[in-house]
Amino acid sequence: MGCISITLGGGLMAVITLIEVVVGQAAATEKAACKFAGLYNFGDSNSDTGGISAAFEPIPWPYGLTFFKKSAGRDSDGRVLLDFIAEQVGLPYLSAYLNSIGANFSHGANFATGGSTIRRQNETIFQYGISPFSLDVQIWHHDQFKSRTKDLYDQVKSPFERSLLPRHEDFSKALYTFDIGQNDLSVAFRTMNDEQLRATIPNIISQFSSAVEHLYKQGARSFWIHNTGPIGCLPVSLFYITNPKQGYLDKNGCIKGQNDMAIEFNKQLKETVTKLRMQLPEAALTYVDLYSAKYGLISKTKSEGWADPMKVCCGYHEKDGHVWCGQKGVITNGSTVFGAACKNPELHVSWDGVHHTEGANHWFANQIFNGSLSDPPVPLSHACYRN
Repeated sequence: MGCISITLGGGLMAVITLIEVVVGQAAATEKAACKFAGLYNFGDSNSDTGGISAAFEPIPWPYGLTFFKKSAGRDSDGRVLLDFIAEQVGLPYLSAYLNSIGANFSHGANFATGGSTIRRQNETIFQYGISPFSLDVQIWHHDQFKSRTKDLYDQVKSPFERSLLPRHEDFSKALYTFDIGQNDLSVAFRTMNDEQLRATIPNIISQFSSAVEHLYKQGARSFWIHNTGPIGCLPVSLFYITNPKQGYLDKNGCIKGQNDMAIEFNKQLKETVTKLRMQLPEAALTYVDLYSAKYGLISKTKSEGWADPMKVCCGYHEKDGHVWCGQKGVITNGSTVFGAACKNPELHVSWDGVHHTEGANHWFANQIFNGSLSDPPVPLSHACYRN
């Protein structure tokens, strides 16, 4: 048989990539679905389920109106992506580590807080909303949680008290999720030029890598790691921009330069996750391209019946002033305005200009759970298997 020479064009490459994904998914799902004994999350407001509300001022109504029917410590009208992850793996919603009242930690804990960063920042939450609970602090919290719950579990005899605590042996059988990095970029956009930010990204990624390595040494084995989203598509980035120069915005109305930085951040994050697979021989590390899921929705809103992705559902954002969701403020004509919610949150992508609606979070979940945007291309249900 003779040899056939083929020049691979973009379309053929796309087909080959699709085949690789399908084959990878098929190979993964031949195995039994993972039975995660718990879920431990590290992140920022995109996955906070009550941490920042417990530590500081509670998130006000109308946050939570769609699903919980009350403010539930989440920066959304309902469930955040982490809630859908918990549902998908058959676990209850996570209690925030910082919220001890009524918490049940038997199935895991959430160490995320709104405003968190990977790299510790030299500013207070009262300046720009940056949390003091950076990733290294969240890791400390995890270590304390693991140590103290073991001691407490061994001390208590009541079945009810034990039912609220994780078993020590279950930590290695849990899923460890990460959704953090967006605020590192948002801080840098305020404080650095592009050259300085590019020089800083390797250090941010290195600190993230150290956190994963630390958890591995503590016994963690299954990691589900989200990259950062298209920060230039957040409406808050556009509130105070008028008459942008040509090329400043992309075809979907997003700030191109900010998204370029997010892409560079994600590139280095993915390279690091690949290296960690070599360094951590017993770990299953799944890199999840949440950026593509989020940008995908933004580019499809018109065809799929969503509202303008740059239109904010909750809050008052007009030419005469800006009032944040759930807050009261005075606009330029002297009137007091309340940042109320829109009538149809389920049709909106952006909830408050920074965070997404429950509807958008659910859409993202449907895009990433099947593994089509993951490396390796395994579904969430099989994220415990090393590939």
